[in-house]
Amino acid sequence: MARLLIVDDAAFMRRMLADMVGDVHEVCGEAANGIEAIAKYKELKPDIVTMDISMPEMQGIEAMREILAYDREARVLICSAIGHRQKVLEAMKSGARDFLVKPFQKEQVMDAISRLL
Repeated sequence: MARLLIVDDAAFMRRMLADMVGDVHEVCGEAANGIEAIAKYKELKPDIVTMDISMPEMQGIEAMREILAYDREARVLICSAIGHRQKVLEAMKSGARDFLVKPFQKEQVMDAISRLL
């Protein structure tokens, strides 16, 4: 069982992801922006972070870079809308371990988490 930190500015998306993984994995925390994500990562030390790209206050890629600077072993799964292809490529080059394109199905989420573990 992995411990997940779910980062997305949309509360419904955090809830949907938590519902998808909650029967197998532990959602140890949630964050609504990159600044919260960094603080929660340091506090909770999750196994995996699901990170939205487009968020207020601090974007997901910037937050991911900060998390990776803090912990080089951090496993970040980028979750983004299909229109952000360039951002997904940037995220992968910056250290993301995998990505999911919204909207996604439970099987896709579970498969991605399994690949990261």
